[in-house]
Amino acid sequence: MPLNFRGVRDNRRVTLKIHIDDSSAPPYEQVRAQISEQARSGVLPVGYRLPTVRGLAESLGLAANTVAKAYRALESDGVIETRGRNGTFVAAAGSAAERELASAAQTYVERARRLGLAEAEALAAVRDALRAAYGQG
Repeated sequence: MPLNFRGVRDNRRVTLKIHIDDSSAPPYEQVRAQISEQARSGVLPVGYRLPTVRGLAESLGLAANTVAKAYRALESDGVIETRGRNGTFVAAAGSAAERELASAAQTYVERARRLGLAEAEALAAVRDALRAAYGQG
């Protein structure tokens, strides 16, 4: 079901499409992925105020807990930030996300070395994980 909502700052239209059937990703993951992609691509600019959990849930016909789960994941990823009663906003997440990714990569490399893996083996494991996560051949 497509949903359009207007941005508070610039009246920009944002569309979320949630597909509820057995073959799709869970609704919370669809919400998370679409907001994340739109923030990353600039469709949702830094500082864009998102609808409340309850408001977005009602608009999409989802349970509030479903949207709350997506928002928690987005906040954990550094894509959005909650400012208490002031609302939820798209964060300046690029640098925070990059720092977290670099930290995770460093942790992985240290673990791979402790396990005695060669660089090529460690890199092959990462490529396999990326293909599995992103669905690439």
